[in-house]
Amino acid sequence: MFGAMEEGKAWFGFRRVEAEEKPALVRGVFERVASRYDLMNDLMSGGIHRLWKAELIDWLNPWPGELLLDVAGGTGDIAFRYLERTQKQAGVIVCDLTPAMLAVGRDRAIDRGIVAGIDWVAGDAQALPLHDRSVDAYTIAFGLRNVTDIDRALAEARRVLKPGGRFICLEFSQVVLPLLKQLYDLYSFRVLPWMGRIVAGDKDSYVYLVESIRRFPAQGALIERMTAAGFGQTSYRNLSGGIAALHSAWRI
Repeated sequence: MFGAMEEGKAWFGFRRVEAEEKPALVRGVFERVASRYDLMNDLMSGGIHRLWKAELIDWLNPWPGELLLDVAGGTGDIAFRYLERTQKQAGVIVCDLTPAMLAVGRDRAIDRGIVAGIDWVAGDAQALPLHDRSVDAYTIAFGLRNVTDIDRALAEARRVLKPGGRFICLEFSQVVLPLLKQLYDLYSFRVLPWMGRIVAGDKDSYVYLVESIRRFPAQGALIERMTAAGFGQTSYRNLSGGIAALHSAWRI
């Protein structure tokens, strides 16, 4: 499934598309589901995604005064947790490809009384609108699998991190327990698209999301790509038997 891709092509779920078409296709998916994205995350994971995101913040262990870049974090979940952990004594730049997702995040921030400390930026993970060596930490939760070129996104992550900066990716990954894998496959390909149709009114977007998970590199393969991008001290932690995984690295 992870064989070589034709030059100029990219995977959109299980479909091959022109590479330049994929960002618009991905943006379309998230424009359609933006208003119910967090509700669907709760339903899809039974609320466990909240624990996974808490684990991300625990492992990041942020300090006041640092600047976080959260990529593909439009609805603000990671940003809000980061500010809470640092008692709002840090800054966050939320960068997302989809303006509709950023609009949801800004509204959520206002509802929480957060009017400072977060900048909301529309941008591509493969060409970040930031200066070299400008952020202390980079996080991306459930977003790396949606980029057209993972290696290019990893290179951009390293470019914007300061020396000694931390990279953490939270992403659905490869289940490592055989019985759980069988149940998870059944749930993913049968139940989730149905839930997408009933709750979000969009079955096709959730078919894509499931397919994109299956195409994402396994834990060890992603470590190899992070190392190739120039990161050091790479490691990962499986969550819920590998349904998701945290990958960590440092810009040395």
